[in-house]
Amino acid sequence: MTALMIWPLIALQILMGAFDTLYHHELTERLAWRPSQARELRLHGVRNLVYAGLFLTLGWLEPHGIWAGLVIAALACEVVITLMDFVEEDLSRKLPASERINHTLLALNYGAILVLLVPLLTGWAASPAALVPVSYGIWSAGATAAAAGVALFGLRDLLASARARRLVPAKAAELMAALPAGQTVLITGATGFIGRRLVEALAAAGHQPIVLVRDPHKAAQLAPPFRLVTSLGQIPNDTRIDAIVNLAGEPIADRLWTATRRRRLLASRLRVSRAVVRLIARLERKPAVLVSGSAIGWYGLWRDESLTEFDGGKACFTHRLCDAWERTVKSAERHGVRVVRLRIGLVLGTEGGLLGRLLTPFEFALGGRIGDGAQWMSWIARDDLVRLIAHVIATPSLAGPVNATAPAPVTNRDFTRELARALHRPAILPVPATLLRRLAGDLAEELLIGGQRVLPDKAQASGFVFRHPTLRHALSSILGTRSRAGHRARAHGTRYFGGRSGGRGLSLRSGMAALAARHRLSDDRLLR
Repeated sequence: MTALMIWPLIALQILMGAFDTLYHHELTERLAWRPSQARELRLHGVRNLVYAGLFLTLGWLEPHGIWAGLVIAALACEVVITLMDFVEEDLSRKLPASERINHTLLALNYGAILVLLVPLLTGWAASPAALVPVSYGIWSAGATAAAAGVALFGLRDLLASARARRLVPAKAAELMAALPAGQTVLITGATGFIGRRLVEALAAAGHQPIVLVRDPHKAAQLAPPFRLVTSLGQIPNDTRIDAIVNLAGEPIADRLWTATRRRRLLASRLRVSRAVVRLIARLERKPAVLVSGSAIGWYGLWRDESLTEFDGGKACFTHRLCDAWERTVKSAERHGVRVVRLRIGLVLGTEGGLLGRLLTPFEFALGGRIGDGAQWMSWIARDDLVRLIAHVIATPSLAGPVNATAPAPVTNRDFTRELARALHRPAILPVPATLLRRLAGDLAEELLIGGQRVLPDKAQASGFVFRHPTLRHALSSILGTRSRAGHRARAHGTRYFGGRSGGRGLSLRSGMAALAARHRLSDDRLLR
């Protein structure tokens, strides 16, 4: 048997490993930005460096004597590291089905490689020590390319493991400081990007979260203690619920907006929202407040205008979707419940949302602005959003629409520059707007190319102070970097007010919004 016969199996191993790294580790699980996976990242880093050495050695050399023994030892080392990795993954995270299947195929194929390769290496080991140059043509070239790739990702994983110490988030209990003690809060959409952190914060602060999760297996990712229900019908009429936070709804940016997809997006929001209103109607003791998620898409597409809760919306799909969602939950007011429609901006965090998708391309210097970069991005740090939810629950004067955005929105051009700066990478690969329109149609137009400059007037007028008022400060905290200006802003409790004059001056309309919020004017009266 010759070494050439083994290369198809090695090539298959390389392809499956590349899929596992790019699709699972980078795109879906985002391991490099999860502090809990520091040990797994170290194992991946060491194993990838072992692979790099093996690919280069087997691609261009025949190791004889002691050198063959060293290659056998490296193969055995890979087996030990992989077993340790399996144990670590079992202890630290729940693997998706596709990753488990891929790992099984990798293990089987690696076993076949060992069955063929070890006898060959054993025969070479009986020869005098030497490194004999060889070439297998395209296989050797492929091995070199694979060695470069795994070495790059190996070093990146080792650096990410070291960085994990700086990514530890703020103490969850601190996010609920505004809430009175012993609150029972029902959360729908609890396994989503926002819901997970909200449940963690409530549980850590000693409150009693009730989570609606249709698939009980997904509840494994939530921080206990909590009460789990798979249907709101499981909640008895005499249950005490102090507040309801309704975040349920399918992600809006995951797939193209076909007609079927649009119906699913609407149905997923209205179905749960109607069930929440029915629950409120039958509860003997009504909750004090229903905080229901909406989105700044309610405002439609604008240019440079600063938008507050007292502005109207422009017709487009996101406006119609959010408007139907808001009108459904508004009916809970008939039961004497205060209803807050939280118009949420782009939520920033490493575990999901827009930032989670951008980290990998930007970290590998593949990022850039979208179109001309002039569109506005109204964002909020995830921890500030969770704090704002607690503030809304605890503030009886807040009702109707409330903008959940930081007070300093930025253009896409500025967002791109700040993210590249935080990661110490260039951002020189813009995405043409024309290409996005052709590929994604209205989704691209409304979520990527268009934008809104939204200001949190009612939140600030009610006394809410953002911990992360500027994008630079938010990225500094989220990504574990340092920003003196941001830390000064946090230390002094800086409050920013956006306006048409460049984002720092309090506009006339913002002042009217603040006055209206203080006097508890309803949103219907303000929109007339």
